[in-house]
Amino acid sequence: MPIKMQPLEEPQLNLTPMLDVVFNLLIFFMVGTRFADLERQFDVQLPQVSTAQPLTSLPDEIVVNVFPDGRLVVNREELTAAQLRDRLMDARERYADQAVLIRGDGESSFQRIADVLAICQQAEVRNFSLATQLATE
Repeated sequence: MPIKMQPLEEPQLNLTPMLDVVFNLLIFFMVGTRFADLERQFDVQLPQVSTAQPLTSLPDEIVVNVFPDGRLVVNREELTAAQLRDRLMDARERYADQAVLIRGDGESSFQRIADVLAICQQAEVRNFSLATQLATE
């Protein structure tokens, strides 16, 4: 009895689902763009206010470096305690939640850091933190 040998079918890649997805995405973005254009065409009279402030990003935190000898450095500028208090008061007046980061030297006494904390309290700065680093063994 003869055995029928049929040639093997070569695999084919069906691109129909991929084309469907591409066309759906194309339609979605075309319709979305059209709605954005329609929204800009409305003639809206915006309300006017007298005390509006410009939208700005939050100010960076003020970094106070406390050295073992008692020097206080902010932005590479050495300050006295009175100058630091004045700078913090000015910053707090501009932005009520002004953040202050206190970086005290690990070898110095805690009294120097406590003095800076007292200056923050005098300037009515409530958002302050102490910088630390993980100990490596």
